[in-house]
Amino acid sequence: MTVARPSLSTKLEQFTESVIREMTRKALEHGAVNLSQGFPDFPAPAEIKRAAVEAIEADLNQYAITWGARSIRRALATKLEQDGVKIDPEREVTVTCGATEAMISTMLALINPGDEVVVFEPFYENYGPDAILSGATPRFVSLRPPDWRIDMAELEAAFNDRTKVVILNTPNNPTGKVFNDEELACIAGLCMRHNAVAVTDEIYEHLVYDHPDRPLSHRSMITLPGMRDRTVVINGMSKTYSVTGWRVGWAIAAEDITAAIRKVHDFLTVGAAAPLQEAGAMALALPRDYYDRLCSSYRERRDLLCGALEDAGFRVFVPDGAYYVMTDISGFGFADDLAFSDYLVKEVGVAVVPGSSFYSEPSRGAQQVRFAFCKRNETLREAGLRLQRLRAGG
Repeated sequence: MTVARPSLSTKLEQFTESVIREMTRKALEHGAVNLSQGFPDFPAPAEIKRAAVEAIEADLNQYAITWGARSIRRALATKLEQDGVKIDPEREVTVTCGATEAMISTMLALINPGDEVVVFEPFYENYGPDAILSGATPRFVSLRPPDWRIDMAELEAAFNDRTKVVILNTPNNPTGKVFNDEELACIAGLCMRHNAVAVTDEIYEHLVYDHPDRPLSHRSMITLPGMRDRTVVINGMSKTYSVTGWRVGWAIAAEDITAAIRKVHDFLTVGAAAPLQEAGAMALALPRDYYDRLCSSYRERRDLLCGALEDAGFRVFVPDGAYYVMTDISGFGFADDLAFSDYLVKEVGVAVVPGSSFYSEPSRGAQQVRFAFCKRNETLREAGLRLQRLRAGG
């Protein structure tokens, strides 16, 4: 007799496993230079590592307060106040297991079945699955190359009386777009008109590059008029302090929203690693010149990689922020991004992310791939040398 197997959640049929992490596995398999997944291949700052070791040796190895150690919550409040945002570290902060957990905890805290979530695409691959897992229907709004502009009419049409959340990632992964004040004001106005919440992923806030034609800076949605109580700011240590494996993030929101996020977070993960939270408190107190040097070093890496890509024949969409480069591969004659990425990792020795993984309709990204430049200059130069094989016909 055949015994029936338990059925699985139908939610899982609506998305795939992470393509980004899959490309890292392929890079390891083929000995390729890994410019796919966004983690640095250089050391984290010595003082931050030292703070973590000291916390472990001081026996801060048991559970911290579920929603975050007081030290890191107070450090966050101090840093944000310097940036013009005043928060209550006791009632408006939830420390999580990375920004990824902050996002899904927030979505689960806010969403009811039938709600809709507005997502800009191309998008970081977690956002669509997060919307689906939380029971929402995603509504996608295009960022259009080469400057990744928004069609304001399309944006307005995406909002309706079922819209509960708009997810905003600025600076943006994968495009490097930095949303300007006009765009932010338009989104804020739509949130207020439709009683929606802006969930803003600001993990790349310190990586905004000067532009010869216009001044650029990061501005948080929470600072806009009327948005203080309808914005959730998500951030973390990973990108700013080069510790992607530590998984220490946070969500900042008004007290009522924070209470809901904390409830989900408590039963989802209990809490982030206690000694690493102490190291986070130390990191958040670093002086302003740390962030200036960080941004300067990444701009150098950006320019190095973009130059190598252009030399190899890519059409490059130079990013204004974050540490990724989207490129157009139509000049190479491959059927699609999957075939090109497979060829690149196996035959050229460079791993990238197929552009289709950042779109709700894969065909929209079928002639794009994403590179990460959070690597040592030596790594980027080696990738550039390997990519010259494309010029030579393989």
